[in-house]
Amino acid sequence: MQAKEGFLVLLDGTIFSGTRFGDWREVTGETVFNTSMAGYQEVLTDPSYAEQIIVLTYPLVGNYGIAPGFAESSRIHAAGLVVAEACSRPMHWTHTQNLDSFLKFNRTAGLAGVDTRALTRHLRTHGTLPGQFVSSQDAATQAVHALRTFRRSQDLAALAGTRQPYRAKDTGTWHVTLVDFGAKASIIDSLAALDASITVVPSTSSAREILAQNPAAVVLSNGPGDPKDSAQAVATTRDLLPHVPMFGICLGQQILALACGGDTYKLKFGHRGGNHPVKDLATGRTVMTAQNHGYAVTSTPAAQFDVTHVNVNDNSVEGIAHRTLPAFAVQFHPEASPGPREAAHLFGKLRAMASKERECILA
Repeated sequence: MQAKEGFLVLLDGTIFSGTRFGDWREVTGETVFNTSMAGYQEVLTDPSYAEQIIVLTYPLVGNYGIAPGFAESSRIHAAGLVVAEACSRPMHWTHTQNLDSFLKFNRTAGLAGVDTRALTRHLRTHGTLPGQFVSSQDAATQAVHALRTFRRSQDLAALAGTRQPYRAKDTGTWHVTLVDFGAKASIIDSLAALDASITVVPSTSSAREILAQNPAAVVLSNGPGDPKDSAQAVATTRDLLPHVPMFGICLGQQILALACGGDTYKLKFGHRGGNHPVKDLATGRTVMTAQNHGYAVTSTPAAQFDVTHVNVNDNSVEGIAHRTLPAFAVQFHPEASPGPREAAHLFGKLRAMASKERECILA
């Protein structure tokens, strides 16, 4: 059957053409690009991409198919996918389906055959833009009018995370409570590998509810949306700070920063991919990191934290640490998935911090 033509229309009226695949529908979302060379399954199932149309810059996508064990959640969260070429016949022995069938199963639209280099350059020049898939060029004008009123859902983090507390791992030598703003499964896996028992709680949980679990540490997860929409989570984090060691990842850093008197702002086109260099200011060492965020932290005179890491490309804040309390955070993903795992030791830092706090309490 001959592929049908489809189009991506951006808010500024720019149109990119391609062919439809997956479960085609005229979806709307914030159009962002990811520079990872692999890991499309992990990217699509990362809850942080909720209500976004993802443009993958790597030219061939789908060549190793979809395999069990690589998903970061139970479903695709992205609104749509744009690629230059979608491989229909994967050649890896572990695959169970191809990219097209994976999108169809998850009711997600795809657009292939797009000049993703030109599209990425456009987004880098003009910044992140709302976009809409349409089935004909005649619908483009109407799409632009609709995009002028496009707004992402408020407090996406509450929508992306769990609604009820649950035990992700029952046994372990230390207990971690993970506040779920749209947590990736690899964060849970990384904590489990350090012999943690893990309770996952909704982003709307109160400090009293979290402390009632007697955690040795609290992790603030990644997630989608504007951190300032998560006002309750910021207040809860502020209440937790004096009582338990804390580690924030991605959105978790932004929420911790707001709780400590800092501020956040929206980046022009965000950082998304597996090749972002980050410098540790204490050691001078630079590591390659996986990232996925559209907002960043800025310090203010009232901020109660020090900047520990910066992005080598644009000098944006990539890590913070509270000046007096056992709390720290990073803007990148130490669990990677996809991407380099050069920062995975940070989970060990949290465990050491939790052990030190317990020793102080017992003393």
